[in-house]
Amino acid sequence: MTPTLAELGEAELLKRLARFAPPGQLDDDTACLGADPRPLLVNTDVLVDGIHFSDATTDAHDVGWRAVAANLSDLAASGAVSIDGITVALVAPGTTPWSWVEGVYNGISAALQQHGGTVLGGDCSSGVSRLLSVTALGRLGPLQLLRSTAQPGDVLVSSGPHGLSRLGLALLQNDPQLQATCLNASLQSQAISQHQRPRPRLDALHQLLSCKPAHLPWRAGGTDSSDGLLTAVRGLCSSSGTGARLDRKLLPKAHGWPDGDPWERWCLAGGEDFELILSLPAAWADALEQALPGCQRFGRITNNAGSVIWSDDNSPIMDEGFNHFAQG
Repeated sequence: MTPTLAELGEAELLKRLARFAPPGQLDDDTACLGADPRPLLVNTDVLVDGIHFSDATTDAHDVGWRAVAANLSDLAASGAVSIDGITVALVAPGTTPWSWVEGVYNGISAALQQHGGTVLGGDCSSGVSRLLSVTALGRLGPLQLLRSTAQPGDVLVSSGPHGLSRLGLALLQNDPQLQATCLNASLQSQAISQHQRPRPRLDALHQLLSCKPAHLPWRAGGTDSSDGLLTAVRGLCSSSGTGARLDRKLLPKAHGWPDGDPWERWCLAGGEDFELILSLPAAWADALEQALPGCQRFGRITNNAGSVIWSDDNSPIMDEGFNHFAQG
């Protein structure tokens, strides 16, 4: 039987966690990064039991993977071309079995092995519920993606489809909304994978950098869709003082995605798809569509500040993204 954290004690817990970092990395209270002329990008994301994961839908390995993916997605959406590493803060009740913590760190290690970086350090504490806070550090490349740099006339581009993570959650929860819909097995598998093991789109960033037309400056707007496609668009518009017109027929949907409700709503506001949402000059958007499979243009930035509307009838788009402080 696996021991609990209370039975292990802090010293033994830290000793066991040290094997997930380079030798000697956790011996001291600080991590030392080598000199690098590139600016350092830093991001922190928190996963809370009952809000961002549960035992019913997410095993321990996937909790660790998702914690890394959420942070690296933000780094990719800011222009990070390499990952230095992460720090991990773990809060859990003393009754938590070691096997769960070990699974979380195995997931963290698997994600870092695939996308880059190492465990640089962290902290552990007892608490009333499980919580994982990860801080990621990466190095900026030639393009800093900012929400504030979107400009009227830019094309809105998504690095991939939306709604899959929300569908994956619905499948794992046997959501009654799915009872009347026949979904193909491939879409179901893709959705569950996207929910449990999302991928930060560092690959899409590298394609964006490599396909820039030579005559264009290094200027693009960008964010990620962790809180939903519509929230990402609104974030670009709010920070840049612009608006947007979205094309219903061009919304970034997976192959086989049904029409109607809740499918359009899940595409717009499902959240946790972790795709890049980019505001690009038309020539750059053309080049990216050629270079990146699954990339989809779905609208344009306008000079009508704060207005996010449908292009077919100019009606406002009302769906909301994920609200971290919503009740219930």
